[in-house]
Amino acid sequence: MAALLEPPPPFPLLPPNSNSTRPIPYNLKLGRPANSSNKPALLLSLHSPTTTTTTPCCAATPEQPVSESPDPVPGTALVRTRDRRRAVRLAWEKLVRWSRSWRSKAKTDVLERTNKVVVLGGGSFATAMAAHVAHRKAQMEVNMLVRDVQVCQSINSNHCNRKYFPEHKLPDNVIATTDAKTALLGADYCLHAVPVQFSSSFLEGIAEHVYPGLPFISVSKGLELNTLRTMSQLIPQALNNPRQPFIALSGPSFALELMNKLPTAMVVASKDKKLANAAQQLLACNYLRISTSSDVIGVEVAGALKNVLAIAAGIVDGMNLGNNCKTALVAQGCSEIRWLATKMGAKPTTITGLSGIGDIMLTCFVNLSRNRTVGVRLGSGEQLDDILSSMNQVAEGVSTAGAVIALAQKYNVKMPVLTAVARIIDNELTPKKAVLELMSLPQVLLYSLPIA
Repeated sequence: MAALLEPPPPFPLLPPNSNSTRPIPYNLKLGRPANSSNKPALLLSLHSPTTTTTTPCCAATPEQPVSESPDPVPGTALVRTRDRRRAVRLAWEKLVRWSRSWRSKAKTDVLERTNKVVVLGGGSFATAMAAHVAHRKAQMEVNMLVRDVQVCQSINSNHCNRKYFPEHKLPDNVIATTDAKTALLGADYCLHAVPVQFSSSFLEGIAEHVYPGLPFISVSKGLELNTLRTMSQLIPQALNNPRQPFIALSGPSFALELMNKLPTAMVVASKDKKLANAAQQLLACNYLRISTSSDVIGVEVAGALKNVLAIAAGIVDGMNLGNNCKTALVAQGCSEIRWLATKMGAKPTTITGLSGIGDIMLTCFVNLSRNRTVGVRLGSGEQLDDILSSMNQVAEGVSTAGAVIALAQKYNVKMPVLTAVARIIDNELTPKKAVLELMSLPQVLLYSLPIA
């Protein structure tokens, strides 16, 4: 009995690549010799491909036939890989089933009831939204209220907006007009795409034709320079109707890609949940994903301030300061936007979401951005007046920059990057001097010090 309790003698150690025969350790986990020929292929690959050690004890016998396709042993790498892939496949299939079930239950009564939509503005995004809504329902009448007579004639005669999208044909149910009464009569929804700085006077001029219950979906991003009003404040006041239904539509979306029906995601925000859901039903389709939110302030402030930050990002590119510099600057700018927005009552999750960080990334890093283009040209040494006079579209960040600084002072928030942009635009600071000043700020963690 004592002999049975003694441990087995140790296996002799052999030098690498030795041709000598040695006892093979018995793999207790696999239940067979460790280098047996019927091991899973994934484990066999761990052995040296240049050396094969053969021993009599590993030869196949009638009592131990070699299996050509052995079952994987539980716990092996092959089994773990197979289980992981199966788990991923099941998770994806579950997501697809949930999505199909949700889509089958999605309501479409808003789209079915909508017979007319009016779009205020004749710019690139106004045109893209008009085309999108018109594609949603062929029987729907989409009226574009424009100021430019040539744009109006181009849309009605040639079904295209030659000024912005000369190569894109608009749906036949898109009609342009310069008459506010005709455009607004019988409208179920109004898409507001007029630049912020012109919105107040424009709306006051058409207020008599606006039905008090007409929902306004605003895609204009910015702050009114003198009053610091957001669009949710400006539209009801300009129409002299505090109860005018309002929805903010924002998110990373270039008009050109929307015209090309490329996958896009946006956010509709309203204090009225039913109103937000109605706008979602009206706009969402297989290439445009619409999320809903109740945080109107967060969506509007992020949409306005990201244009100012995009100018800063463009300045860095125009000065060829590199990706390290631009990324650090954009990260600092995101923190500044979060500080101010949350002080104004926004939710932090809105700033880190689609209408916040999502929109910021698109505007700061993509060449199609108008505000980023202004910054690039400023960083290259051009004068602001020359830049603006050569553009056929409005860069909202130029006007919004001054309003941002006024808000920062009002809410007592430090905003070094966005303040520098405002001073550059006011010609009080050169881009080079601004960069030197920002790099000379005290070596503290500015991201955690929002309060002045």
